[in-house]
Amino acid sequence: MMSSKPPYTQAFAWIWLPGETQPVVAGKLNLDGDNLLFNYGKSYLERDNAIAIYDVELPLKPGAQGLLAGLSMPNCIRDAAPDAWGRRVLINRLLGLLKGADANNTTQLDELTYLLESGSDRIGALDFQHSATEYVPRSPVNASLEELLDAAALVEKGIPLTPELDQALHHGSSIGGARPKALIENDDKKYIAKFSSSTDLYSVVKAEFIAMRLATLMGLDVACVSMEQAANKDVLLIERFDRVYAHDGWQRKAMVSGLTLLGLDEMMARYASYEDLAEIIRHHFRDAPGTLKELFSRLVFNILCGNTDDHARNHAAFWDGTMLSLTPAYDICPQGRTGNEATQAMLISGENRMSQFTVCLDAAQHFLLSREEASTIIKHQIAVIESNWDAVCDEANLSETDRTLFWRRQFLNPFALEGFAKAKE
Repeated sequence: MMSSKPPYTQAFAWIWLPGETQPVVAGKLNLDGDNLLFNYGKSYLERDNAIAIYDVELPLKPGAQGLLAGLSMPNCIRDAAPDAWGRRVLINRLLGLLKGADANNTTQLDELTYLLESGSDRIGALDFQHSATEYVPRSPVNASLEELLDAAALVEKGIPLTPELDQALHHGSSIGGARPKALIENDDKKYIAKFSSSTDLYSVVKAEFIAMRLATLMGLDVACVSMEQAANKDVLLIERFDRVYAHDGWQRKAMVSGLTLLGLDEMMARYASYEDLAEIIRHHFRDAPGTLKELFSRLVFNILCGNTDDHARNHAAFWDGTMLSLTPAYDICPQGRTGNEATQAMLISGENRMSQFTVCLDAAQHFLLSREEASTIIKHQIAVIESNWDAVCDEANLSETDRTLFWRRQFLNPFALEGFAKAKE
C-alpha cells in the first residue's frame, strides 16, 4: 500500500556504498517547480567512504545541486527509476483498471511517485524512501514463474491484480525496459525474467537468447542468459551483474546509463552518438583502449543481429566513485523488420546512423582502431554467427519458421554488408 498520499514533494536517496550490504542515506530530492533538485546530507558528506552518486552531475558538496542544461532531474537519479514496463505496473497498481490507449500511458504519475512506489531492488546502488532515518525496503513476495506470467498478462490488459500477485510483480517494477518482466532470486544469484508478450509476432525472448549466446561465443562481455519454460511459455533469465552475493547480504554496484554519460534526457536521446560515447571513454574509463574495442565490437554485433534498439539507456557503466568501467552488454534484442534498410538508435559516424559496416569503418578511428582492425572484427563476427547458428538455434529449440524468419533478415541482413568488401580495402 502507498505510505502517504501523492503527489509527493520530497524523497530521500539511500545508497549502498562499495562493498557494503546495508544502505545509508545519501541525501534528499526536493520538488522545485517542475524540477527535482538534490542535495547531500551533512552526515553523508562527513563519511570517510562517501562517494558521489555521479560526480559529473552530483559532486560531493553541500547545498542544492544545479541541473545540467535541458534536464528536469539529475540523470543519475533517473537511471534508478522504472522505465516503460515498470511504469505500466505502477499505473495498474495505483490507478486501477485502465482501458484502451490509457493502459499504455506511462506519463500519468510524476517522477517522485515512480521513485517512491516502485520496488526497492532497482538497478544500481540506489533506493528511495520517505524517511532519512529508517530504511524500509519494499520487499518481494515469493511467486512462481507461472504466477508472474499470469500477473504480467493481466497488466498488459490493464486488469488490476490480486494483492498477492500485485506484490510479486511490484518487486520488479523498478527495472528498465519496455517488455514484461520480473525479478527472481535463487540462492546466490539474482535474475531478471523476461516474458513473452501477447503482442509478439515471433519468439522475441528466444531471439534475444540467441543473440546473447552468439555474442558470448564471439568473445563479447555480455550478461549470462538461460531459457526456461513456465506455463508452456518461454521465459528468458538474465543474470544480474549489478549484484554481488556476500555472506551477510547483497552488495550493489553503482551504475550510470549511457544517456547519463552523454548528459542527455529522454527527449534528447536521438542525439546520442557512439562517437561522443567513445570520447567519454577515452578520458574517464579504465582501460580505455580495451573498452573502446569492446564498444565497437558491440556496435558491429548489434548490426549483425538486427538490434536497432541500441539506444543510450541500453549502454551502461559501473561507477566506483573514482572511475567508470563498461558493464556487460544487455538487452541485445533483434528487432522485427520488413525490408532490408535499417538504422541504429544511436548515431555512428557524424550524422550517419545507417546499419552498415561501411559506416562503422568510417567511425573506427574514434574507437582507436584502424580500418584494418575494424574489418577484422567484422569478419570474425560474421564467421562466428555462420558457424554457430544452427547449434545455438537448437539450444533455444527455435522453430523452423522462426529460423527462416531470423536468418538473413535480423541476423546477417545483406544491407549491413553492402559496400563492405570494397570499403575495407
